[in-house]
Amino acid sequence: MVTRGFGSRQPPGETSNRLPPGQYLTEDFPVLSAGPTPRVKAEDWSFTLKIGPKPVAKWSWDEFGRLPISRMTRDIHCVTAWSKFDTHWEGVLVDDIFAEAGIETPKPYTLAHSFDGYTTNVPTADLVGGKAMVAIRYEGKPIPADHGGPARLLVPHLYFWKSAKWIDGLQFIDQDTGGFWELRGYHIYGDPWREQRYTDD
Repeated sequence: MVTRGFGSRQPPGETSNRLPPGQYLTEDFPVLSAGPTPRVKAEDWSFTLKIGPKPVAKWSWDEFGRLPISRMTRDIHCVTAWSKFDTHWEGVLVDDIFAEAGIETPKPYTLAHSFDGYTTNVPTADLVGGKAMVAIRYEGKPIPADHGGPARLLVPHLYFWKSAKWIDGLQFIDQDTGGFWELRGYHIYGDPWREQRYTDD
C-alpha cells in the first residue's frame, strides 16, 4: 500500500459529534493506494455503465463534462482512522448519470471499476438520492492523480475505500460481490459510525 501525508489534531467540542468512533481529525489529505498511481489523461478517460456484463451507456471525458454538475461539501472518513471535515467536491450525481442513461436503479448492488483494476462493492441504494457522485473537481481544482483524478467515486457516508479512485465505470449486479479490499478482509459494507472496518465488525 502507498501512504503519505498524515497529521492529526483533536476536534473542537462543537464538532466532536461529527467524528465517528475510533477516528481522529486531520487537516491533511493523506494518500493511500493499493498500488502505483495510474496517470490517466482526460482524452483517454471514459465512463461506462453496465447491467451485468452488458454495457448500456458510455461517455468520453468531454461528454461526461456536459452532464449536470453538482457540488457537495462532506466529511470523509478513512478506514485507517483519519477523518477530514468539510471537503468540497464537484461532479455528476449518480442520480443524474442514471437519468442521462434513461435507467432507474437496475440491480440491488453495484461494483465500481477503476482504471487500475481496482473494484469495490456498494449497495445501489447508497449511490442514489443525492448520496454519491462521480467527482471531477476537488476544492475547485481538477482532482490530482494521487487522489483519484481525473475522476473518482464519492460515497462520503461510507469508509473512503468505497470512494473508488480513477473510476471508469459502474456495473450493476444481483449479488453483493466483494471488491479488492472486501476480498482481503475489509467489511462488505463499511459504515464508519458502526466501525465496520473488517469482516467480523
